[in-house]
This record gives sequence, C-alpha cells and structure tokens, in this order.
Amino acid sequence: MPLPDTMYCAQQINIPPDLPDILKNFTKASIRTQPKDVLMWSMAYFNALSKGECLPVKDRLEMNVATQKTDTGLTPGLLKTLHKQLSQEQTCSKEELQKKWKGLCLPVEQLEILLFLGSFDSDIDWLEFFALGCNALGGTLISSLKFACEILTEDEEGGAARIPFTTFTKLYTYLAHLDGDMPQKHVDNFLSSLQAQVELQQGMIKPLDFIHLDDTDQTPPDSSARTTSES
Repeated sequence: MPLPDTMYCAQQINIPPDLPDILKNFTKASIRTQPKDVLMWSMAYFNALSKGECLPVKDRLEMNVATQKTDTGLTPGLLKTLHKQLSQEQTCSKEELQKKWKGLCLPVEQLEILLFLGSFDSDIDWLEFFALGCNALGGTLISSLKFACEILTEDEEGGAARIPFTTFTKLYTYLAHLDGDMPQKHVDNFLSSLQAQVELQQGMIKPLDFIHLDDTDQTPPDSSARTTSES
C-alpha cells in the first residue's frame, strides 16, 4: 500500500485560484444577511452555491427594523430572499420551504403558525404563503400590501414600487378572504376603485394608489395574536 505524500511546507498545498473570490463573496453575503446562526446559514449558503441555486443572501444590509415584529424574526429582506429562492414555480413543497426557512435561521414556530393559518398541504401556493409573510410584517391588510409591493417590485430602491395589478389582486383577495368577515362586495368595490388608475399605469399599481384608503376594517388574521392565544 503506497504511503501518502508527505507535506514538508505550506507551498506544497494546492489552493484553487477562485478560492479567494469565493471567500470574499461569502464574507460580504454574511455581512449583508446577518444570520442569527452563522454555522447553519453557512451550510445553506455553500450547499446552494454547490448546486447553482439562489443563495440565502439579502440584497442589502437592513439597518432599520423598526417595522419588524420582534417575535417573528422575519424582515422584508429575508422574505424577499425566500421569494427569490422559491418563486420559480407557482407551488413549492413544504419540505423545500422548511429547508430554505431553516437556512435563513428563521424561527420554526413562526413557520408552523403561517402554515397553519394558510391550511397548506404538502404543496404550497407560493404567492399565498408570501401574502401571509407580508401580513406577519404589516399586521393590517393595507400595510401588508405595501410590503408586498416593495418586495416584489422591479423598480429601483426608493422608486414607485410598482407591481402588476394581477399579482396585487391575488394577494389582496387571498388575505381578505382569509379573514372570513369581509364581504365579497367590499373586495370587489376596493379593487374597482383602483381600476382607473391601474389603466393609466399600463396594468401596474403602486403603494401611493391605495395606502390612503381606510383599512381600519381590513385587518387579516394576525399570526402574533394567534401565537398568544395558543400559548
């Protein structure tokens, strides 16, 4: 049996030429994402990197989390990252969602509550789950939709945050019906009131088109309240 090669000095170690760039990108991604469990996140990062998948990385460092509900751990940046990872198809499996959620070091309890609220089976309609994630950030229907526009938009940061009205309609209708107390007539009237402005904007809608509307009676199921009632 041949003996292994003996290492006499550091110069004999073969370092791949792209390793410095890999480590530099990893370091930058870690700083932007600020994972709560660096080891768990690193495993998810390099696993995605090896498979050519979307990385569990935020677009930018989130400095202001004043609007974040402190009991969820979810932020707009993390929800946007999940969207990039899981929105390639209309549906995703519960196992894949759990894997990506864990890779971002988000609380398992919060995921279980969202899955319960949506009554999801093994296959999850991603846009419906995304809507619940926006509700976890926003609390009310109007603020949830504002978060959705800011996360889904292709406009530059600080821009109008436009999204297709078809997407907006699905998000709004899903959250409104999930509440159970909002009449269909109210849903129809709300969407109809936006139609003229949407037509002027080639089928797009932005937060300024609807945030002025009264949403005092448009509060979808609150995941944090459900947590309190079940504890």
